[in-house]
Amino acid sequence: MSAPARLFAAGTRRAIHSSARRLAEAGEASSQGVVSEVPVQKPVGGFRGGIFGFLLGFSAATALGVYYLQQDNKIANGLLMASVDELQGSTAKITSHLDRLQSVEKDLAALKAAVPQKDDVAKVRGEMKKLYDGLHLELLDLRAHVWGVEQDVQKLAKADSVRI
Repeated sequence: MSAPARLFAAGTRRAIHSSARRLAEAGEASSQGVVSEVPVQKPVGGFRGGIFGFLLGFSAATALGVYYLQQDNKIANGLLMASVDELQGSTAKITSHLDRLQSVEKDLAALKAAVPQKDDVAKVRGEMKKLYDGLHLELLDLRAHVWGVEQDVQKLAKADSVRI
């Protein structure tokens, strides 16, 4: 046997021994006369695969970035609302203090209007001093008059006394 015949016989025998089912399928296909075509898949090349991978990764990274951005935005909004509430509370305290301060200023203005001025106090002090001096002079006059009456009573008492 020649070498090609030996290879052909060995390949045939190996094919027969290795796959009886394939041989049966090949027999059916040849008996029908139509061989079904194997669908050809287009090879996904490196360029198309790279673009697809890039777009898929970019989309995933964008979605993750948007998610984290929304979370940060939510936290920032919460902090801002807390700050606004605190500011409103402080504003309410300040307005209450200002209202209280205005009422105290009104009371102070009313007291200033009711309190006598320094000139008025000086006038009243001068009048009181004059009255005091006048009363003191009247007291001295009254004492002198009482002393004079006592002297007269003593003279009369000596004159009316019995001499023995």
